[in-house]
Amino acid sequence: MSESIVKTKSFELAIRGVNFYKWLVAEKKEFIMSKQFLRSVTSVGANVREAVNAQSRADFIHKLSISQKECDESMYWLEILNGTNFISKNEFESMHQQCNEVLKIIKSIIITSKSNS
Repeated sequence: MSESIVKTKSFELAIRGVNFYKWLVAEKKEFIMSKQFLRSVTSVGANVREAVNAQSRADFIHKLSISQKECDESMYWLEILNGTNFISKNEFESMHQQCNEVLKIIKSIIITSKSNS
């Protein structure tokens, strides 16, 4: 059940992240940090997908751990974009909250998977 939730939520995060990136480039003319954000935010879902198709429990946990790191990195780039005034507090909080929600789900799955092994 939680695997399909994290799959859906990470996909939604990636779609929103891509649109956010397009807006940053078009409207704010920000190319460097936004590209870093794009890479990390789309990697979250890609690694979740890899985890779903893992060859073992250890591989599953490893792939989700990478996804966790990428999600945290996405939050970092949002914090930098906010701190340098490329995005407003409202834009930051909305996107950051969505990242944090996905991060919590991933962490929970990792903890459960580790305790079940």
